[in-house]
Formats: sequence, C-alpha cells, structure tokens
Amino acid sequence: MKNSIQENITGPENKKKIRCLSCGTTENLGRRKYCSIDCRQKLHYTLDVRTGLLKALNTRYATFYFTDIVIIMDVLPYDSKQIFSFIFPRSSGKKPAEDYSSMSDILGNEWWFEKKRTNRNYLASRHILEKAKRNNPSSGPVNPLEIKIPVIKEASLTHLRLGKAELGSPGLEKIIKSAYRLQAKKHHPDLGGDTDTFRKIHQAYLDLMNWAENPSFLKRSGFPDRWFYDGNKNRWVQPTPSRQK
Repeated sequence: MKNSIQENITGPENKKKIRCLSCGTTENLGRRKYCSIDCRQKLHYTLDVRTGLLKALNTRYATFYFTDIVIIMDVLPYDSKQIFSFIFPRSSGKKPAEDYSSMSDILGNEWWFEKKRTNRNYLASRHILEKAKRNNPSSGPVNPLEIKIPVIKEASLTHLRLGKAELGSPGLEKIIKSAYRLQAKKHHPDLGGDTDTFRKIHQAYLDLMNWAENPSFLKRSGFPDRWFYDGNKNRWVQPTPSRQK
C-alpha cells in the first residue's frame, strides 16, 4: 500500500535509521529486523487480537507501521479504491503495540457508539473512515507484493559465507563448490583446522547442493517494513524482507 504518507511524516532522518520493526529500538540490531523474537511476537499478537475493527470496516488490505512520532494504519476497504490512513501520535514511554491498542480502542468505541446511535453498521463504518486521511493510489490497483523466500537453513549459507541473493544466480552449483573449496582450505583438519567446524561446512555444502538440484520456496505476500493485514485470511503477517541478503 505504497503512498506518500510515510515520506511526509518521517522525514529524511527517520528514513536512515535501522530500527526494530516491532518496538522501534535502534540498539544492538546489527542486520536483524527485530530486537528479539519475543518483541516481534508481542506486536503480532496485539495486531491479531484486534481485527474486529478491520472486519467492521470491510477491510481488504491494511498495513501498520510507525515512526518516533506517530503510528499509521492504512486501510483499503473492499468497496473502495481509496486508501484511508489513520495517523495517531505516539505516547511517551509506550511501545507501538501499546499505541496500536489505544488507537484501536478509540476507533472501536466510536464505531460502537455510532452503531448504537444509527443502528446501521455501514453508517458506523463510514463515520470512522471519515476520520482518516484519504489517499488515491498513484498508479493502478493496490496489491501486496509477492515474494519467494528460499527454504534453506540459514546456517548452511553462513558456513559457506553465502547470501540468499546468490541462490538465484545462474551457475549456482559452481558458486557453491567454489565457496566450499575456499572454506575447506581454511578449516580442513589436515591443514590445521577444527574438525567440528569442517564437518559443519561439509554438511552445509551437501545441503546447498541438494537445494540447488531441488529448490523450494515459501511464498509470502506483504509490504517491506510494514505489517500487513489480509482481509481474506483475517490475520496479520510480519513485514516482508525489503531485499534478499
């Protein structure tokens, strides 16, 4: 659900920061997307248990993301070509999951109040959507990106010093053999290397060669750096990788 909202809000400084996609911390991340598994799971749980409002708004797709200043939820209803952006200020000392819960409670309570007042679901939903900023997609229909993630042990790539991007390279078997020979020269026991380390390198070589002959992928739909809600499945999924490493 790409549009100009994030760029208008974050500014150039926030764009440059590498932050946890669940809590926003920039400390001790390295190349990871999340500061911990527990942190990711807490936000995921919070999003999943609060899908009632999205169902009431007849949501086809939604995304959730945040900056140091605001949280943003973009909603695309089934019966609309417009994106509705709910933008709420961050609360001091609270994590995005807590801010999302507060936003969801506020909007949900307003929806129920309007539903009781009018006795019409569609009027309650329209009342909530009128509080959002409306955006027209810049080009064509809005669809989530679909990516294919190689199903391979990360350790196998690490032991041979390869990245996921190289799994899509032509001549993959030659690349794997070359990487294996390089690591074998460094770690073979006959050359003074560690036996256990070499055993892991050799197993990684076998695993990757087997994958090269029978590649398997996991398909995922979503958006880079944004949590994604699919109305057909009524669930949130974590952001897709922005690029394969």
